[in-house]
Amino acid sequence: MIEHTLAIIKPDAVASGHTGEIIGLVEKNGFSIDRMEKGAISEEYAAAFYDMHKEKPFFKELVTFLASGPVVVMALRKENAIADWRTLMGATNPEQAAPGTLRKLFGTNIGKNAVHGSDAPESAARELMLFFGGSQPEKDCENCECKDTCDCNDSCCKDCK
Repeated sequence: MIEHTLAIIKPDAVASGHTGEIIGLVEKNGFSIDRMEKGAISEEYAAAFYDMHKEKPFFKELVTFLASGPVVVMALRKENAIADWRTLMGATNPEQAAPGTLRKLFGTNIGKNAVHGSDAPESAARELMLFFGGSQPEKDCENCECKDTCDCNDSCCKDCK
């Protein structure tokens, strides 16, 4: 099933000059990048993004770090995108991440771990909405009745489901 997920190249990886390498690995691993933007995130926006962690002791650290410098935000698409992106990212702690994963290659520690990815379809939809205003349309549905106007929720678009 084709899925959409959000990916963020965090400030540590952007500052270290690893953006191009990470994007290259995204594409080499079969992801389509439907949208991509580079820019700064305010602390208020970062707090809204990490809202589900607001009662946890590390919340302020997450917010401060995400807002500490430019990030690259991507809307990715492929079959099993969420699970495949999480596999490519590796474990949250780079020391525990498998060889060849993005966090092993580019992460410094559990707080500065280079990339973020949605962990479930619900969080992917929420995060895509937060950054891009909604889920990303399936662009490869040539047989779909609604073609380029599809928002992947249309019942006519069986290939987008």
